[in-house]
Amino acid sequence: MVKLSQNESPAHILVVDDDKRLRRLIQKYLKEQGFLVTGASSAHEARQHMASLQFDLIVLDVMMPGEDGMSFAGAVRADSEIPILMLTAMGEAEHRIQGLEHGVDDYMGKPFEPRELLLRVNAILRRTPPPPDDSMHELSFGECRYDIARNTLVRNGASVHLTSAEAVLLRALALNANTPVQRSHLSSDENGHTNPRTIDVQVTRLRRKIESDPRQPRYLQTVRGTGYLLRTD
Repeated sequence: MVKLSQNESPAHILVVDDDKRLRRLIQKYLKEQGFLVTGASSAHEARQHMASLQFDLIVLDVMMPGEDGMSFAGAVRADSEIPILMLTAMGEAEHRIQGLEHGVDDYMGKPFEPRELLLRVNAILRRTPPPPDDSMHELSFGECRYDIARNTLVRNGASVHLTSAEAVLLRALALNANTPVQRSHLSSDENGHTNPRTIDVQVTRLRRKIESDPRQPRYLQTVRGTGYLLRTD
C-alpha cells in the first residue's frame, strides 16, 4: 500500500483503457492501495476528465478504438508534464521506442502482475517533481477551510472526514473555484463512465458537511443546465 505523510494527499491516477474488465481491475487494485482513481474508456473521455480534474499520473493503453494511446500520449505531452505509464500487449522493442518518443515515462507489457504495476507507479511518482507552490493554497467558504494540497477539510477548527469520492469531487470544484464545472466532468463510476446520479448524491452528502443549511446552499451551488460551482469567500 502507498504510504503518505501527514501533509500528503493520495495521488490521483487516470486509467485509460477500452477493455472494461481490465480497467475495472486496475481501478479496484489501485484504490485498494490508497490512490484516488478515475477511469476512462477512450482518449476522448480521458480529455473530458482532464478538463476539470487534476491528475498525478496516467496509466494508458496503446490499442484503443478511435485515437490510440500513442497519439493521445503525444498530445498530452505537448501541453503537460504529467507522467504516463503505457500498457500494451505489443512487447516488441520498436513499440517501446515509439512510446518513449511520444513522451511516455515507463512501459509495461500485458499481461502483468498487479504488484509490478504498483512498483512502477510508485517509482514514477517518486521521481516526479512536486507541483509548483502557487498551486498549493487554502480556500475558505463559510465555517470551512479546505487545503487543496493536503485535500483536507476543516470546519470550525475540527477536521471533517471525506470519503474518497467526496475528496475527488471537492478537489475538482476547488481547483475551479467560483467557476461552474459540468456534471459530466466531475467523476466516473467503476466502469469509467460518467454517472450523473452518483454526482448528485455526492453533492448532497458534501453539502451536509460544509453548509449551515444544506437545503439552501450558499457555497456548493447548482448551476442550472451546467453542473456545480464552489463559491469561496
